[in-house]
Amino acid sequence: MTPENRPKRRAPAAVPTTQPRARGAAGVRAIFERFRAANPEPEGELEHVNAFTLLVAVVLSAQATDAGVNKATRKLFALADTPEKMLALGEERVRDLVKTIGLFRTKARNVIALCEKLIAEFGGEVPVTREALESLPGVGRKTANVVLNIAFGEITHAVDTHVFRVANRLRIAPGRNVLQVELGLEKAVPQEFGRHAHHWLILHGRYTCKALRPECGRCLQIDLCDSPDKRVA
Repeated sequence: MTPENRPKRRAPAAVPTTQPRARGAAGVRAIFERFRAANPEPEGELEHVNAFTLLVAVVLSAQATDAGVNKATRKLFALADTPEKMLALGEERVRDLVKTIGLFRTKARNVIALCEKLIAEFGGEVPVTREALESLPGVGRKTANVVLNIAFGEITHAVDTHVFRVANRLRIAPGRNVLQVELGLEKAVPQEFGRHAHHWLILHGRYTCKALRPECGRCLQIDLCDSPDKRVA
């Protein structure tokens, strides 16, 4: 093939050089007041019976749906709701029980390893600090934030794809990566809404402000949204 006949490479898409400006404090408050009025006590959708099973469920949920994780963990947690019982099951049995979840081999290995560490270093109890949680196999910043928030009542902002999308679209905490959005939420969200903020954002992103086809017609924030992704009938 001659140089003249070779297909030309398409130029890479330009990376935006500007970030949307963050919404003012009054606008952020208005958004969360609406979320609270519509759903005063939002809850996470991962099923669990204690801090340990919550931790395991969140570890298993990476790159998987909550519904898919719940389907697998109902049987798992009926058999093992403590690190000791999970270790007694063994990696092979855990792997078999969670095989419907993506990356199940790695996740089963991490679950067994974190159980070993919980018993060896934390007396079989889920630790209550971010540093200690992130020392566990398979546990990153987002997982630690979820556990700290749901199990221990701390104000944390676990940023998944839904939270990232909604925080940017509504300009609550614009950011190019999850850490920027998390730190932005820490500054922007009034403390009275902090405990439930990431639940509201997750649920809104999961069921209304969807990635490809946001259901703007039934969005309770539609008049406050100026996102270019907004779909107006």
